[in-house]
Amino acid sequence: MNRLQDRVALVTGSSSGIGSAVAKCMAAEGAKVIVNYASSAKGAEEVVAEIKENGGEAIAIQADVSQEDQVKRMFGAIFDTYGTIDVLVNNAGLQKDAAFVDMTLDDWNKVISVNLTGQFLCAKEAVKEFMRRGVVPERSSSAGSVICMSSVHEVIPWAGHCNYAASKGGVMLLMKSMAQELAPHKIRVNSIAPGAIQTPINRSAWETPEAKAELLKLIPYNRVGIPEDIGKAAVWLASDESEYIQGTTIFVDGGMTLYPGFATGG
Repeated sequence: MNRLQDRVALVTGSSSGIGSAVAKCMAAEGAKVIVNYASSAKGAEEVVAEIKENGGEAIAIQADVSQEDQVKRMFGAIFDTYGTIDVLVNNAGLQKDAAFVDMTLDDWNKVISVNLTGQFLCAKEAVKEFMRRGVVPERSSSAGSVICMSSVHEVIPWAGHCNYAASKGGVMLLMKSMAQELAPHKIRVNSIAPGAIQTPINRSAWETPEAKAELLKLIPYNRVGIPEDIGKAAVWLASDESEYIQGTTIFVDGGMTLYPGFATGG
């Protein structure tokens, strides 16, 4: 469909999982994709190779999104290669789970620095370029699009994961505040909140029939999501089809945020 034809899209943390699917889906729609990775060069190069094999264009760039100097270097490399950027998908994220009383300050800081500060640092660099360049009508009806990867846990508390839930709650209001401030510049900012998605990081939650049965109790739609579910939503949010969507979180969760435990009265 070429909904992102000739646009330059950076997908952070896209060497595997959800980020990989977003990168591939965007490339399939005509975007020139930057596959960012923190440590998995092999995974990133495999994503780039697959995109190219399917007729798309992509490059891999290493950067830890929690480090400002590395983020600035990454954007410099993007501008050297493509001249500008049109879409940022703030996907990089991680978990370091622990009971609240056992959670170390390092556990807390690592998750907040990547999941929340990383989104701030990358969005800041992208937005500066969007504002410098403005709207280019032949590319898009907006000056640029930021898509923040959040989680159902921006609204659902998650015992044993306080750092992760706090980071995603922060992403929600970071996104909304950016959207409010940047809308007059025709810069769009929205979020995608995945529910249970089959990725290597949560394999134990869906790999066995027993684990999957327990997980499905939380999903009214009665299937576990796949990374492409998120990729399709990201393409739409980046495209002009969603031009009037601003400051919104799209939950891609099979109904997890409908709190299925209350379907029979709680």
